[in-house]
Amino acid sequence: MKSEAILMRIHIGESDKYEGKPLYKKIVEVLRENKIAGATVFRGILGFGKSSIIHTASILDLSEDLPVVIEVIDSEEKIEKIIPIIEKYVKNGLITLEKVKVIKYTAEGE
Repeated sequence: MKSEAILMRIHIGESDKYEGKPLYKKIVEVLRENKIAGATVFRGILGFGKSSIIHTASILDLSEDLPVVIEVIDSEEKIEKIIPIIEKYVKNGLITLEKVKVIKYTAEGE
């Protein structure tokens, strides 16, 4: 399967919450409920955002709010439909979109 798709990246902080639950978990649940093709959560070791505060995983300067990036890939139509839903949850963060070319998308047993 080779096709064009959209990669959405959602940049938030590890300590961001929604109703007491980590925001990244809530976002992934919402993506799954909306039948998005796939999502992966990455935890950063160093970063800063709009506030310019550096967050790091260094032992000497351990942060409890490391950067988190959720990568989501699906068709442009499905990504455009999910954006307003995701925007409701992301109070502090960054959401970006870019076109990608899918080379292979399979699961074992298919």
